[in-house]
Amino acid sequence: MTKVLRWDIFCTVIDNFGDVGVSWRLARQLVREHRQMVRLWIDDLDCFKLMAPAVNPELPCQVIQEVQICRWSGNQNDADAFAAVEPAQVIIEAFACTLPENYVISLSRMARQPVWIDLEYLSAESWVAHYHALPSPHPRSALIKTCYFPGFVAGTGGLLREKDLQGKRLAFDQRVELDFLRHQGIFERKPNQIRISLFCYESAPIESLIEVLSHSAYPVLLIVPSGRVAEKIAFLLGSVCDGERFVVESGTLTIQIIPFLEQDNYDRLLWSCDINFARGEDSFARAQWAGKPFIWNIYPQSDGAHWNKLEAFLDLYVESMPVSTAKTVIELWRAWNGGIPLDSATWVNFLDLQKSLAQHNESWIAQLLQRQDLTSGLVQFVENQL
Repeated sequence: MTKVLRWDIFCTVIDNFGDVGVSWRLARQLVREHRQMVRLWIDDLDCFKLMAPAVNPELPCQVIQEVQICRWSGNQNDADAFAAVEPAQVIIEAFACTLPENYVISLSRMARQPVWIDLEYLSAESWVAHYHALPSPHPRSALIKTCYFPGFVAGTGGLLREKDLQGKRLAFDQRVELDFLRHQGIFERKPNQIRISLFCYESAPIESLIEVLSHSAYPVLLIVPSGRVAEKIAFLLGSVCDGERFVVESGTLTIQIIPFLEQDNYDRLLWSCDINFARGEDSFARAQWAGKPFIWNIYPQSDGAHWNKLEAFLDLYVESMPVSTAKTVIELWRAWNGGIPLDSATWVNFLDLQKSLAQHNESWIAQLLQRQDLTSGLVQFVENQL
């Protein structure tokens, strides 16, 4: 039986949603499936509220879905904020955020050393397995921090995956889908219409995608969450997106702007669509679990390091595909990340592979399911340390 421990998860919002999305999923799963006591420290509650509508950004602390949510500045030199905070037995430092100095001092004074984990970004690069779960001694104390890497292969920390995720997906039949769409105010499918979800960074070639989809041989419904990308699309089409719900048309393309969805409903949206554009880390992993054809917009880095990460994942993902199929997927993914032009031929070639890609994705899911999920792995790792 799993021992009940207190966990502190620290998260600073960097790229809007990805970091906090992973931290929130982790916190909820620790509570729901492993009955742990979790305190989630976040520096941007306004952003967090978009995926957890029950959050009140004005409150310094609150409990949502049995997780204690606390606001912090994200500044390690926040001198007074953590002076009286009792550290947890397990600390998750998510995505290279830096713990408050007063909190670290309190850690060093604990009678029993806590388990301090640096939860790293997801990557398919080959070096990840070599560095996963390696200790990193603190330079000024006896504290030890462990680098914990999510991943896709043996020897890594795996992916976030709730125990009932695949069961829910398989039970999401046509009737349930229709109820979901109606509840969310999403248009029902027209004859032969292709339904696509779009979640991307502003740096993606959005204008090229809109041009291609506007001249599609099939009608397309493009579903976009409200925000800067939605506003950019409206501007490109000569409109002003002045709310969370908005509809604009261009040729055979209908674009429906919808409010940002909380996480469980975002999963349902992915299941409802024929093709999903995902970005960053959280939606990227969920698009894989959805089993539908997907395209990843990786977080761009100024030094170009994101290209290595993109190519590393593609190497794994297309490994068992026919050569021609792999070529089409790689071309579209590179185009969507700005490496080559995005044109109609690239898109049509990808579109023709919907059925075969859906079949491939089921095999990909089966491969991922062979690995322990990230949260269970963390719980087991912590128990071994204590």
